Amino acid sequence: MTPLFFTLLIAAISIAAGLLGSLVGVGGGIIVVPALTLLMGVDIRVAIAASIVSVIATSSGAASGYVRQRLTNLRLAMLLEIATAAGALCGAFLAALISGHWLYLLFGAVLVYTAWSMSRPQPQAARSLPPDAWADRLQLHSSYFDKALNQEIAYRVSRTPWGLAVSYVAGVLSGMLGIGGGVLKVPVMNLAMGIPIKVCTATSNFMIGVTAATGAAVYFMRGDVQPFVTAPVAVGVLLGAKLGSRLLGHLHSHWIRNGFVVVLVISAIQMLLKGFR
Repeated sequence: MTPLFFTLLIAAISIAAGLLGSLVGVGGGIIVVPALTLLMGVDIRVAIAASIVSVIATSSGAASGYVRQRLTNLRLAMLLEIATAAGALCGAFLAALISGHWLYLLFGAVLVYTAWSMSRPQPQAARSLPPDAWADRLQLHSSYFDKALNQEIAYRVSRTPWGLAVSYVAGVLSGMLGIGGGVLKVPVMNLAMGIPIKVCTATSNFMIGVTAATGAAVYFMRGDVQPFVTAPVAVGVLLGAKLGSRLLGHLHSHWIRNGFVVVLVISAIQMLLKGFR
């Protein structure tokens, strides 16, 4: 494989990853890492480093558009990011202590959990969830205009302490696996906190850039960031993320969720098989 073809193939994969990542709020790393390691033969630590840099690109490309569309819950994002950034630092240092074999298995397990969570029946109304004094005091409740439904959707936030706890774990996984943490935050915000899936996606995209930047510094100092892999990944993911931010408002939520679950299941099987080998 020539260097030019190698670079173009990575860029093409990254565009698709950025598009899907911005639509579901996971940063694209959930696709980039399996693709680089399983299809391109890239070392998993180099793939994780490239992915975590690409997550910053995803956030930069998609977050501004979601803020303009009033999909992002900025108050909630800033609160949860405190826990996520702290976890990202811990995860980046832990990654150096864990063998590649276990990283494959851990990544596969995270993919399985995410696919299972996203395929479960979703809460039909925020009022079915318990009241939350934290959300009331911090004024986390909000609303957004859904273009697909052509109506304003109001929602209330619940179980804020649980969201903070999971955000820390998501940060640890982000630092270890280069996945932005959205694979945990999006399902938890949607299923446990009662937030609509589109708001979860937009809010997660806003947060993952800060989370990834925290962990990326550690990978850069260790020398895992290789420009010939990282550059096409970052550019491709950025282009895909910009396209995804334009599409999200016009798509129905169940299309986004179902397509994401299919990709997760396929990637999980491949990563687990490689880990067991």
